[in-house]
Amino acid sequence: MKASRVAVSGVLAATAALALSGPAFAHVSVQPEGTAAKGGYATVNFKVPNERDNASTTKLEVNFPADHPLASVMPQPVAGWTVKVTKSKLDKPLDLHGRKIDEAVTKVTWTADGKGIQPGFFQKFPLSLGALPEDTDELVFKAIQTYSNKEVVRWIETQEKGEEEPEAPAPVLALTAAEEGHHGAAAGSDDADEAEKAEEADHAKDAKAAASTTEASADSSDTTARVLGVVGIVVGVAGVAFGVVAGRRRTTA
Repeated sequence: MKASRVAVSGVLAATAALALSGPAFAHVSVQPEGTAAKGGYATVNFKVPNERDNASTTKLEVNFPADHPLASVMPQPVAGWTVKVTKSKLDKPLDLHGRKIDEAVTKVTWTADGKGIQPGFFQKFPLSLGALPEDTDELVFKAIQTYSNKEVVRWIETQEKGEEEPEAPAPVLALTAAEEGHHGAAAGSDDADEAEKAEEADHAKDAKAAASTTEASADSSDTTARVLGVVGIVVGVAGVAFGVVAGRRRTTA
């Protein structure tokens, strides 16, 4: 009897621990597709799980860090969702590809057109970001998740060094070292232009080679036709001569 009570107590304790640890591993998060290098551009996905059994997620708001503004933010369409990008004026303009940018994205909001994220499912919301800052190792995005029952969960708590993960941590994007040859957005743009020029040169080279091959083939075909024509004439003359000689022999006979 005592053993059974101990076993039941153990199961209840484990269940309670899992329930309490749920938010720690099922929170809103952000991850890059590949890497998010400093000074460059990256495509990232905000992953939003539905943590409720009796409601669906119908809205997600992602607030961008004011201390590291991003001038270029482009959302990818998500079926069943409407997206809105909010921009604000900057106190200090940014230099992007040689242009002065006086506003940056401060928030992106996704709103469900239909049922949203159902219980037991999650959804990814992709964004293209840039140029990423070079003076920090991470970007913190504060997110607000709204359910169909009007419940609001604020994923805005920051992780303090040496402490346990907070109950509702904000999504954090880790930045990697700048890629070799890329120093800021302008360098990335120059490299892209050079790559495009090289590709165009390759296309031009291939086209020229194809034209040369076609011309050579045409010349070869023309020469072959001329040779066959001469051979045909020779054969024709020989045939006529043979016919004349044969006719004379028959007359003489």
